[in-house]
Amino acid sequence: MIVFNQANTERVEYLLDMLNIRGFTFFEQVQGRGTNGGEPRRGTHAWPEMNSCVITIVPDEQVPTLLETVKKLDMRNEEVGVRAFVWNIEATV
Repeated sequence: MIVFNQANTERVEYLLDMLNIRGFTFFEQVQGRGTNGGEPRRGTHAWPEMNSCVITIVPDEQVPTLLETVKKLDMRNEEVGVRAFVWNIEATV
């Protein structure tokens, strides 16, 4: 799962394309606040920015590359913010 400020939408889509990750589910208008000093993303007058989220399933061997690429994107502009989270998928249908 990749959670990101909506300002990074095109960059995240490009990241997925460059890593040949074709399947994903995209959620817009995701609210939240980062753990390490992140500003709230609430879509309100006081906190107008919003996040988006992408969930994708990738092979285990692709996870380190994906995480490294997300980290590089985050380092480009840490105030905008992008985070990735990994879960093991036991089964799909």
